[in-house]
Amino acid sequence: MAHERIASVESGVRDFHFTHQDFLRVKRMIYEHAGINLNDSKEQMVYSRLARRLRALGMERFEQYLDLLKHPEHSEWEHFVNALTTNLTSFFREAHHFDILHDYLHKLAQQRREITIWCAASSTGEEPYSLAMTAVEAFGSLRPPVTILASDLDTNVLAKAANGIYTEDKIAQLSAARIKQFFLRGRGDKSGLVRVRRELRELITYRQINLLDGNWPVRGPLDAIFCRNVMIYFDKETQRAILQKFAPLLRSDGLLFVGHSENLHHSADLFRSCQKTVYRLSEKGKAVNA
Repeated sequence: MAHERIASVESGVRDFHFTHQDFLRVKRMIYEHAGINLNDSKEQMVYSRLARRLRALGMERFEQYLDLLKHPEHSEWEHFVNALTTNLTSFFREAHHFDILHDYLHKLAQQRREITIWCAASSTGEEPYSLAMTAVEAFGSLRPPVTILASDLDTNVLAKAANGIYTEDKIAQLSAARIKQFFLRGRGDKSGLVRVRRELRELITYRQINLLDGNWPVRGPLDAIFCRNVMIYFDKETQRAILQKFAPLLRSDGLLFVGHSENLHHSADLFRSCQKTVYRLSEKGKAVNA
């Protein structure tokens, strides 16, 4: 039967029984839980990532594994979501955003108040630490009046981010001045590793947040929201729902940063473009803050 076909694999035989129907179940489950919209080209990726969980649990068939997840409170849900979440990131990725943020923070410094930024897809920490470095440079102080909330759905990457430890190749593209100011090099058995300075780590609070949840543990008003390279995994309806919840959290003059391949044309009534992939609230968007 067509729905029972076993998807082809480059290496030939798979270790675990995985049908196209299993893939469709995974697609539905991750969409309903996290809003992630997997296309058919991700079938092999799904097999590869979830096969590790079957191996860990001593299972032979994906059907057995997915049946576990019929129970919404089962502890395996955390592993399931972590396995299917994409976490591609780097320090100062899409560098023009941090130049814009630097200038924005420099202006806000005149107001002499606490500034709050939400990094809504922190991954392994490179983005929130880039935000922290930008804040330090904008204020000329290792203790700027800036608080950064960094969130992600994947608990594994949040733990790595909070530790702030990276291999030296991760910072190779940074200037020598930034490396000297913001990182400590490991010695002995820690050779080849670097750690973000404590002052930067203290600017950031990490928290697991599912953007599909009805209520976010986030308090406004926020001066900036970074939600970059996340919307591409959601359909337009889900994107719209998230943007509607961003609007009342953002200050009337706040900034929303999205990824280079994302646009908010479908929500122009809420957000207007002010620079490349940077948005401000429209007049209607501001009205929800009134």
